[in-house]
Amino acid sequence: MFNNLNLTDLLNTTSNILPLSSLLPPSSKIHNGAFFLFLGTTAGPPLLPILLALAILYLTLYALQSLKSHPNEPTILPSKIPYIGHLLCMTLQGGRYLKNLGLSHPDKPIFTLPVPNSRIYIVTDPVLALAVQRASKTLSFTPLVPDLTKRILGLDKKTVNIVRQNLDPEPGEQKGFLAEMHDMVYSALGPGTELNELSLTAVKELAEEVESFVDASFRNPFGEEGKEVQVNLLHWIRHFVTISTAKFLYGPENPLTSSPDGKKLDLEAAFWDFDNGLGQLLIGILPSLTARKPYYAREKLAAAMGDWLDSGKYLGEGVSNVVKKRVEIALRHGWDLREVSRSELSFLFAGIVNTATISFWVVLRIFAERGLLNVVRGELEGVLTTTQLEEEEQGGKKKRRVLLSLDKVKNGQSCPTLMAVFKESLRVGSDNYSTRLVKTDTVLAGKYFLKKGSIIQIAGGVLHADTKTWGDDAATFNPGRFLPNKDEKKNGNGVHPAAFRAFGGGKTLCPGRHFATNEILAFVAILVLRFDLEPCAAERDPGTGTGAGGIRVPEKDDGVLPVHILEPRGDVFVRVCPRDGTYRGIEVVP
Repeated sequence: MFNNLNLTDLLNTTSNILPLSSLLPPSSKIHNGAFFLFLGTTAGPPLLPILLALAILYLTLYALQSLKSHPNEPTILPSKIPYIGHLLCMTLQGGRYLKNLGLSHPDKPIFTLPVPNSRIYIVTDPVLALAVQRASKTLSFTPLVPDLTKRILGLDKKTVNIVRQNLDPEPGEQKGFLAEMHDMVYSALGPGTELNELSLTAVKELAEEVESFVDASFRNPFGEEGKEVQVNLLHWIRHFVTISTAKFLYGPENPLTSSPDGKKLDLEAAFWDFDNGLGQLLIGILPSLTARKPYYAREKLAAAMGDWLDSGKYLGEGVSNVVKKRVEIALRHGWDLREVSRSELSFLFAGIVNTATISFWVVLRIFAERGLLNVVRGELEGVLTTTQLEEEEQGGKKKRRVLLSLDKVKNGQSCPTLMAVFKESLRVGSDNYSTRLVKTDTVLAGKYFLKKGSIIQIAGGVLHADTKTWGDDAATFNPGRFLPNKDEKKNGNGVHPAAFRAFGGGKTLCPGRHFATNEILAFVAILVLRFDLEPCAAERDPGTGTGAGGIRVPEKDDGVLPVHILEPRGDVFVRVCPRDGTYRGIEVVP
């Protein structure tokens, strides 16, 4: 590359990278043209050889990072800071960096980012995303799991070695811990009786938490409801989901809401400190010092979960079968009980974080636009049933049961707008990346060479913002795209199946997607029927669009690693007031 590079070309190139005058004191009036005079009259080591060496080093590294390992390797996007520039930008800008990079290269369905000793391939096309999902024998996430769980959960060396065994067994081969756990969870949370029972238990627990909130915040000694309270909407919804999830998964004596000595440990706050610091824990460098808050929150949670397991309460009534099976599988594969407690933190995380965050977005979107709220409420009121046969006289007042059918709520035909808001909230709020290790040299879709040991990521944020898939309004929240429409190009239900990445895809497809959908839709239905939410003065939308005067919808915080549904950039405070007694004590039925 450097055969025809002379000194003048080199200096010109160098001055484009770093203007030579920038090396001089600010007060100096010497320009680049007089630089040689400056070099010749300055005492000390000559700067020209140093500059030449640095320039040659830079240009060499820049050229090396741009070299393909194979002629058919995807197009390389070199970094201005060779090898480490992309990693630095991802660290500083979070998921926004790769999303913008992908959107700025719409002609490249896949491209290569050079990193030290490896490659990162970014897929931005749904057809190639499907090809990645189908190549599960050579492109797999599971080899990455042991190291990731070690960093996030703090597993010891013995347990990590257990996790490494038989990660990707062929049919008929003995399953390792991870493969057996994967199959059990997929079976338990797949469509069927066990899923229906767990969904119903979860939603009933959420309904009870909502009524407990009403009792504590609104009802006077006479049982009448009134006044209003101000809440942080995300924290308010988080609380309902956190407490109810702990109860329906781990029973009434779960480690999150109870303790052996009766002392309040404030583990709910610790859980969210752990969640907010996952990116810091992933770095894995002296986490007790560099990630103190999430590290000690995790240790606090693990200790409480360990005490709960030691007490044998995981075998008691009220604990879900899926949790009992998880503990049994871990012990059978040789885990220590205290290490099992760390594994259960990951399951608790899976059951809470995305459910709480997407519930927040769905509720916010519905209440931010009065017309949308009226439509969704109309759909929900249409599936309510009021029993007349069980009315009882109580103090001169009739008591009635208001029943909400879970089957009808999750049915896209009975409540199409609610389902559309849910899907659109996932599309707009999810910038997640489906990540896999290239286990052996692979040719993707018969065209693109992928080097062994590299990482390949399907860029959900890019796919969800692609105007070729979603139309010119891809950046706009529009639930109508998921409603039935004769124009398939505008119908979100008719897009390429791999273009919607909220639940991942292939072998990494979220096993709890059916359960989460049931739980979120029913929970949102209860909140929409039970409460009125109004903006606080500072949260009122000042615009002139459909949401004008309603609750302000903040931007998502895409400056972090997208390990789950993105949270809002800033808090949203609303005034909560229960609606009239018509919807008091809603009961959820199958």
